[in-house]
Amino acid sequence: MKQVMPHGGFTIVLTFVLALILTIFPLPGWAEELRPLWVVLTVIYWAMALPHRVSIGIAWMSGLLLDVLLDALLGQHALALALVAFLTIRIHQRLRIFPLWQQSIVIFVMCFIYSIIVLWIKGITGVAPNLWLFILPSVTSAIIWPAVFIFLRQIRRAYRVN
Repeated sequence: MKQVMPHGGFTIVLTFVLALILTIFPLPGWAEELRPLWVVLTVIYWAMALPHRVSIGIAWMSGLLLDVLLDALLGQHALALALVAFLTIRIHQRLRIFPLWQQSIVIFVMCFIYSIIVLWIKGITGVAPNLWLFILPSVTSAIIWPAVFIFLRQIRRAYRVN
């Protein structure tokens, strides 16, 4: 049996860098609350597409980078992303066969779980934002999921990431 060597690790890293850049990219004041959870969407895609390559460890490291970029309590985004990656890996085979509109519903739930964990940790530290404004990124993430999925799938196929 021929063993296939992993290919495209640099491409995966670049998609995470792009997600981090989109997370800190300046937006108008009214659009800040609508910013999709780019890193969460990227973690979900790669954990769903290649669970043997992008797993909880990669999600944890991405979360630590996100904590540093957003000047947040170190580990809050890492914990939330690790949980989302774990849940995604647990259901990745079922999630793959769903049509995109059903995947969007699951993505909303995953992003909502991520947001609730971050909100909970912020509440413990005494910096709790408005709950309703905290849920809006989950909605926008679910809405743009089909475009993100198609974009990342095209990249994965074009650069033969396996």
